[in-house]
Amino acid sequence: MTDDAPACPECSQPMKSGGFVLCGREDDGRRTCRMLWRCSGRHVWWNWADRPDEPLEPCPVPELFR
Repeated sequence: MTDDAPACPECSQPMKSGGFVLCGREDDGRRTCRMLWRCSGRHVWWNWADRPDEPLEPCPVPELFR
């Protein structure tokens, strides 16, 4: 993983890591962690921890991580 925090795709503010969330991945059936990211604009995004080059996706349940 990289040390550089991504910019929020919605407001371009720097994001901070919010930790990891264990999820089931549909494409390969594996249980894998997602890296949670949030910005000061209260946007919550995530991506697969083992696929850091893939784009961030909006978290479908941001209220659980605020």
